[in-house]
Amino acid sequence: MVRERYSAVLVSDFNLSNFAAVLINDPESPGISPVEAPFGQVLPVLLDSSLQCWKHSPDLAIVWTQPHGVVKGFGGLLQGESVALDDIMSEVDTYAEALFKMSQKVPMVFVPTWITPNSLVPEGLLEMRSTGAHTVLTQMNLRLSDLQNRTPSIHLLNTEKWLRTAGKYAFNPKLWYMAKVPFGNEVFREAVADIKSAISGIIGNARKLIIVDLDNTVWGGIVGDLGWERITLGGHDPHGEAFADFQKGLKLLNRRGVLLGIVSKNEEEIALEAINRHPEMVLRLDDFAGWRINWKDKAQNLADLVEELNLGMQSVVFLDDSPVERARIRETFPDVLVPELSDDPMLYRSKLMGLRCFNLPAISGEDLRRTKMYQAERQRTGLRDQIGSVDEWLKSLLIEVRVEELNCVNVGRAVQLFNKTNQMNLSTRRLAEKELMDWPQDGNRRLWTLRVSDKFGDSGLTGIMSMEWNGDEGRIVDLVLSCRVMGRKVEETMVHVLLQQARLVGLRTLQAEYLPTAKNTPCLRFLDSMEDACRNGNLFIWDVTKDVPLPECIACTVVEGFPQA
Repeated sequence: MVRERYSAVLVSDFNLSNFAAVLINDPESPGISPVEAPFGQVLPVLLDSSLQCWKHSPDLAIVWTQPHGVVKGFGGLLQGESVALDDIMSEVDTYAEALFKMSQKVPMVFVPTWITPNSLVPEGLLEMRSTGAHTVLTQMNLRLSDLQNRTPSIHLLNTEKWLRTAGKYAFNPKLWYMAKVPFGNEVFREAVADIKSAISGIIGNARKLIIVDLDNTVWGGIVGDLGWERITLGGHDPHGEAFADFQKGLKLLNRRGVLLGIVSKNEEEIALEAINRHPEMVLRLDDFAGWRINWKDKAQNLADLVEELNLGMQSVVFLDDSPVERARIRETFPDVLVPELSDDPMLYRSKLMGLRCFNLPAISGEDLRRTKMYQAERQRTGLRDQIGSVDEWLKSLLIEVRVEELNCVNVGRAVQLFNKTNQMNLSTRRLAEKELMDWPQDGNRRLWTLRVSDKFGDSGLTGIMSMEWNGDEGRIVDLVLSCRVMGRKVEETMVHVLLQQARLVGLRTLQAEYLPTAKNTPCLRFLDSMEDACRNGNLFIWDVTKDVPLPECIACTVVEGFPQA
């Protein structure tokens, strides 16, 4: 069960008041209420159970010391004295024994590793020799780490990482001389974040499942349009290398007991082929505990997958390059952690490695062998009730579609979309720029582009539609839509506008002939869902006198002589 607040005893040989203030004011859960032990009396505090700070059975202790403060031999070494390494290690053992005895009365003990402020050690080659301060300090930390093997309640924390993050703000000599505070507040903030992450891991609240998107998340590009052979992954391309490294990061977490899953809008067969066949794929199918690869709502797919894996939403991290999909999951399942990935895939790995939610005190054999057997910590009944209406969610996106005729400004992007889109593509014909500009010049032909935007931003030119007619019968020639906006009622909007235009030129019927390819099944699936169309094999026919209404979630703007939708 998750607790709201933990009590902590702070033990140190320096002033921890600033650190205590950061602990108290940090807004992240769980809350920590600190009590400072008597200043500068580390060993007496650790050994004396009768002191006031131990009276109320604290939940945890944070013992943060300076190496020269508790190991006098190391202090002498810093002053250039000749001190035997065995004598220094003997003092380390004495300190470790005091920590061990104290740990018998506290459930959790956190010990930041020793670091020496830069101002106390001169830079130079001598520091890396066998008797140099840096080398000796490394051995002291290693000796201290043996404590974790003696008792599972003692946990060492990586102080050096906090200093790297804090950079030039890690040390401030003036703080030491004025208040006996050796570190800047940025170091303390990093420490608090790590300690809270560690508490969550120790009590069993670490995240256990990462659910990833595929296109532009695990690899670069849209596999349904490009084919698995041409996605960006690995090789000497900087983005390809970045995607491969991101997969390596996921693989590392998987080897540490974190489940992986896929929720992706894609054709399952095409996506799985990429996973199985691409030579630069780091992750293979057997690395994933489960997947939902289809064109359904991602919230529904995520709920189904989590239920299948017998987990709770509080165990899930969702990684997706689309801000729309991230918002959908975040709004539907508040317990799911949905980090903001960078717009630059070269930063994906660092973002992943920066997450503190996978913190485990140890990895058992069962974690590695039977990860599918994790038990949920709360009931999973009612997940579907939490999802809400997809239509209501689409309304909340404030989707806007702008329709305009092909022109010299938009033709460049239109050619790219026309020749690269494979999935939502009625006829999959390919035209060069001049051919595309010339085609609608015939008096009985029209071609338009669509721009789609929502409250998260402009998706750009993502759709193309065209028609031609003879007498009172018309034919949809092109119905092209980027998969970035598929499933958001833009397809229905395109048919709505085409029927309006057909009425404008006096047509009686409008038909669309689906020309099947290996990749455009989503287009057939969409056409088959249109109840207003009469299907005859691969031919779909609309009665132009009957309107297909504009979806309620869409605001459609038409220009260049179009009737208002």
